Amino acid sequence: MLNVGKFAKKTIIITGASRGIGREIALKLAKDGANVVVAAKTATPHKKLAGTIYTVAKEIEENGGKALPYILDVRDENSIENCVNEVIKKFNGIDILINNASAINLTGTLETSAKKYDLMHQVNVRGTYLMSQKCIPHLKKSSNPHILNISPPLIMDKKWFQNHVAYTMTKYGMSMCVLGMHEELRDQKIAVNALWPKTAIWTAAMDMLTSGEGEEGSRKPTIMADAAYAILSKNSSEFTQNFNTKKY
Repeated sequence: MLNVGKFAKKTIIITGASRGIGREIALKLAKDGANVVVAAKTATPHKKLAGTIYTVAKEIEENGGKALPYILDVRDENSIENCVNEVIKKFNGIDILINNASAINLTGTLETSAKKYDLMHQVNVRGTYLMSQKCIPHLKKSSNPHILNISPPLIMDKKWFQNHVAYTMTKYGMSMCVLGMHEELRDQKIAVNALWPKTAIWTAAMDMLTSGEGEEGSRKPTIMADAAYAILSKNSSEFTQNFNTKKY
């Protein structure tokens, strides 16, 4: 299958793309003929969570894109650098980075161990920061470069913190990257935006975390893929520093 949509031959790195939202975005872009880097830790099947970097890479190829499955640990700076180098070697550039990888633990202060706290900060905040840092030199060379973080608007409302303060801190950290990097990179015409659903997105990970409670009323990951596609289609010099929630 040969696809020639607006993302044809564009190179897109998606972290955490072995399942859920990341996978759906990858498949959406593949239908345009994009080069999609499936960057995630899952190389072998999980007993409770379907999908690996290799199964998603196969789906990308079947949908008309080109795939590079890469075992990536966003907590490890060397792993990130090696991933970026491999992408440049295979595709000769980077046009879009989607910081989708996220560790989630919806627990209160007394229930959140130091280990889980550290994991969320390492994956969500540090991982997003370092992935962006290593990709920026290559994004500068793109004709329409974008960084898209899957993170919420910075609303200082106690309801977003009261039940899972540690997790919310890390997602807001990702959003602070949007604010800061937008200002830092505006002259380079690299768009830096965030995308966040107004209602819960039901994924296999959410099913495991909640034991199936909450699926009713939740939305499917495909709606996030449609929203990401719309954002990434925009002119990077004009559409930046946006926290997109209302329309999606």
